[in-house]
Amino acid sequence: MIGAAPVWAAEGSTVAGPIGGTDIRSAFLPSPGLYGALILGGASTYQLRDGSGDPRAGLDAVGLNSKSAAGILLYVPDFKVFDGSVGFLGVAGFGSVCGQIRSVSPERCRSGFGDVYVEASWSRFFGFTRPSREKGALPIREGLAIRAGLGAVLPTGLYDAQIQASNGVTVGSNTLIVAPSIAFTYTTSPLLADGTEFSSKIYLNNYARNHDTDYVSGKNVNIDFAVSEHIGRWQVGVAGYYLRQFTDDRRGGIAVAPDGRRAEVLSVGGVINYDIPSLGTAIKFKTRSSVFAYNTAMTTAFYLTIAKKLD
Repeated sequence: MIGAAPVWAAEGSTVAGPIGGTDIRSAFLPSPGLYGALILGGASTYQLRDGSGDPRAGLDAVGLNSKSAAGILLYVPDFKVFDGSVGFLGVAGFGSVCGQIRSVSPERCRSGFGDVYVEASWSRFFGFTRPSREKGALPIREGLAIRAGLGAVLPTGLYDAQIQASNGVTVGSNTLIVAPSIAFTYTTSPLLADGTEFSSKIYLNNYARNHDTDYVSGKNVNIDFAVSEHIGRWQVGVAGYYLRQFTDDRRGGIAVAPDGRRAEVLSVGGVINYDIPSLGTAIKFKTRSSVFAYNTAMTTAFYLTIAKKLD
């Protein structure tokens, strides 16, 4: 998501959320306290697709590779609002992007700080907590949780309009994005192991104008999802995201030819998480790869997250 990962529409617009997106437990906030996380990621964009899902003419030589690292802070105060918890999230990262999108353009590398993501959210759990079958594992929260939030991508990252236009290499987006979100997590009774979890977080991405290029990316809905199984200290499953753009990209107030560059993409992969309750720590690894793409790029990516309660 934010950071250096090459997420492509016509201008390479990013979407709201932390690097790597959200997946398991997306509707939950933890108990009150301060939490920190480190995310390491890598992504490779290997083909740009047109509005029909075919390789975009003249851009067959696309090849962008990125590496990113980000720090996350989450603060959950010790009070309730309408019997739910509130949380305040901040994400800041550094990334490196190398490659080109046109064979006639030189390959370039850019490294620098990415855009900052901030979010305020409210979460409430409608269910009950029961022990895991494994001694020492975290308890299982069976039932439904919902979470509503308002996030923003702040255009603080490294950006150069000329380099971005010539070969697509950019770290920051140079665009303010405001994104309300809603998340759901439902965990069943023990069926296979400790319980099957269904999670989804839905963002509505609204883009301001990029004043360097007079470009406005169209609004889109981005749905992160995961289906996973709790197995003691482990949680294992399938994760991915689906994005659908529903308004045209516009430059100078005019829809970008030939089809407004409306993007659509589905990306799917796996997720595995291991909890260490005695240390207040969790370690998660996730991969994903594009299944199809329209007016955006085919991409593969991986992310490693280490999270810990700080106070």
